[in-house]
Amino acid sequence: MNLETKWLEDFVALAATRSFSQAANKRFVTQPAFSRRIRSLEAALGLTLVNRSRTPVELTESGQLFLVTARSLVEQLGEVVRHLHHLEGQKGEVLQITAAHSLAFSFFPEWIARLRRDGLPLTTRLAATNVGEAVHSLREGTCDLILAYYDPDAALQLAPDLFPSIHLGRSEMLPVCGVDEQGQPLYDLDSGQSVPLLAYSAGTFLGRSLNLLLRQRALRSTTAHETAMADSLKTMALQGLGVAWVPRLSMSAELARGELAICGQAHWHIPLEIRLYRWGMSRKAAVRLLWRKLEAGVGGEL
Repeated sequence: MNLETKWLEDFVALAATRSFSQAANKRFVTQPAFSRRIRSLEAALGLTLVNRSRTPVELTESGQLFLVTARSLVEQLGEVVRHLHHLEGQKGEVLQITAAHSLAFSFFPEWIARLRRDGLPLTTRLAATNVGEAVHSLREGTCDLILAYYDPDAALQLAPDLFPSIHLGRSEMLPVCGVDEQGQPLYDLDSGQSVPLLAYSAGTFLGRSLNLLLRQRALRSTTAHETAMADSLKTMALQGLGVAWVPRLSMSAELARGELAICGQAHWHIPLEIRLYRWGMSRKAAVRLLWRKLEAGVGGEL
């Protein structure tokens, strides 16, 4: 039997609200996703726990009996976690931060160093992942903060009243390519000639932003490579394999050394905003302290 803790928490929430929609809101997931998780729990147990034909929802006899165990397990796990947090807090709280890959390697080290220079000695643990996984981690409480580019269309799928955010800085995506022996860019977006495109995977924020620009500017191109990772595209561009749009923060050293060249005018540039997200109900003292300092201007915009 393979049970996930979140399924037990979902089931307890459903029993308390007797409504799939209310329980889904309480668990910060969509109703279809919540329903799938309850069905996954039932499948793992081989039992029908919920009578879905009744409104409000009713538990079956098996569901009522299992609820006693589910509540006990959830409460015991909560106690253990709170105890471990207390022990860790005695040593100094650790901030669990999940960041987009490009920000984890470029923005994060300088930002943390600046906070510490400004008198905020944080202890941090960083995980680099895609934005979808980061959002899931914040919703599930397995991380304290998300560091990501602001996506006005998706808004990270986080309601601002529950998951407030704060502006940290700005950057931009620039079209870059390798250089020839004279240090000149191998490609020119404004020449009207077709170029090999080093593209982002479908569904990524950087990819959506780039595709919108390409449609607006009607760039003639052929996709030569595709990945979700900005650093991978940068490496491909360094090898002379095409044109890549890469966040400036991720390639400042290569631009300074002349290993990469910007190969398009300013109308090919894509502005980016960097934001930090948190769960509004977090009780972790380090989270609240950091937020107060950021709102007061400590750390400054990079």
